[in-house]
Amino acid sequence: MTSAFYRRIREDEILGPLYPQEDWDGAERRLADFLVYRFGGPEHYLQERGHPRLRMRHMPFSIGAEERDRWLKLMTDAMHETGIPEEAALTMRPFFEQVADMMRNRQERD
Repeated sequence: MTSAFYRRIREDEILGPLYPQEDWDGAERRLADFLVYRFGGPEHYLQERGHPRLRMRHMPFSIGAEERDRWLKLMTDAMHETGIPEEAALTMRPFFEQVADMMRNRQERD
């Protein structure tokens, strides 16, 4: 799923520029490790990176509603492409929505 997601990110005009171009493989691996950890798998992410501190790690990037919505769309598309079972998606979608919204760090007018 993370590979399908990052294929989309690389080509995306909104999110692609936010990612370090020299570290696509590292970013993909870190996300995969984080998701495995978050959904009950081995704690490799914690052992390598420590506490996720997601909001702090993403502060250098300007993230608003547009970036949040695009991230969710690309992740949802990746979930569909890879055939994530609906039972798992019911747990994953709310988590992704919560995290994506938490990452917003840019003041915007409604």
